[in-house]
Amino acid sequence: MNCFSCFSTTNTDNEGSSMPAPYRQPTSPKNMRERATGGVIADAPLNNIEAETFTFRELATATKNFRQECLIGEGGFGRVYKGNLDKTGQVVAVKQLDRNGLQGHREFLVEVLMLSLLHHSNLVNLIGYCADGDQRLLVYEYMPLGSLEDHLLDLEPEQKPLDWNSRIKIALGAAKGLEYLHDTANPPVIYRDLKSSNILLNRDFVAKLSDFGLAKLGPIGDTQHVSSRIMGTYGYCAPEYQRTGHLTVKSDVYSFGVVLLELITGRRVIDPTRPSNEQNLVIWAQPIFREPSKFPELADPFLRGEFPEKSLNQAVAVAAMCLHEEPTVRPLISDVVTALSFLGASSGFSTTSPNHLQKDRSENYHDAVQWDSSPR
Repeated sequence: MNCFSCFSTTNTDNEGSSMPAPYRQPTSPKNMRERATGGVIADAPLNNIEAETFTFRELATATKNFRQECLIGEGGFGRVYKGNLDKTGQVVAVKQLDRNGLQGHREFLVEVLMLSLLHHSNLVNLIGYCADGDQRLLVYEYMPLGSLEDHLLDLEPEQKPLDWNSRIKIALGAAKGLEYLHDTANPPVIYRDLKSSNILLNRDFVAKLSDFGLAKLGPIGDTQHVSSRIMGTYGYCAPEYQRTGHLTVKSDVYSFGVVLLELITGRRVIDPTRPSNEQNLVIWAQPIFREPSKFPELADPFLRGEFPEKSLNQAVAVAAMCLHEEPTVRPLISDVVTALSFLGASSGFSTTSPNHLQKDRSENYHDAVQWDSSPR
């Protein structure tokens, strides 16, 4: 599914900042320019960040001139190619943004700046970027197993379904990525686009969050929320965010609940091929949430009953709490990590992972709170 504006809403002056601050130098014409349309700041300097810069020629060479055989994914933002960097021999994923696509220049800047400042084992690693002329490309570490969607919702006929332990491991990894964004980053970052296609997997099924183009800096001080034009993917957006445009970390918790429910059921959040009463996964599951004796009915048939029923029941209970209509009732993502870590430990896989945020990066990030408050 593609990113889109779920509903139209009026932009407000207190919309949360999308990008960190040290890069804003409005008095320098060399570093920034305004687009003619509306005077919105559209460009920012990229010369202060640590990500490597590539020329378009280098990335064309790495991907064999963006041949079809190197294509590994595409969507509303553009296409992703597998490449090999001549300088280092490193295998990478190169995302070439569609100049007329859904991910614009602002989203490109957000992703470069965010991933240059935020580092964690459950966030995809940005290697570099290209901003030659009107070309916009991002270079990431290559994730050989693709996305969670590939292994859960788009199974090939001969493809082996994910077992229960792998599903809990992936859910825990995604939750730890969110926990880092919400609790370690200062100010907190609201991811805003958690979905199965944005969770990438390495060879060991370690989950990493990708695609930070819609990420926002969260509220600071006494502010309870940030106001934003409503963006995201239908079915994953929290209901209060859809209604009001008010964004909090609990909006991400709701989206996580949707992904966890997909992992449990093997169903898409929106599936028009199913009977009308089952097309919306969350609506279909809500009555079952109220009857714990029916929790096993939610289990993916591809699991063939091969899961601990207690573990399933606990996972369903976590999903139900995350999907509560009232955001204040939803758990903090740190509580979700604790619950899933317990399930992971009982499943026999390691639940520990290092935190890769360096102290100086944290301080830089803390100083970066006022980048651009202009509305999207």
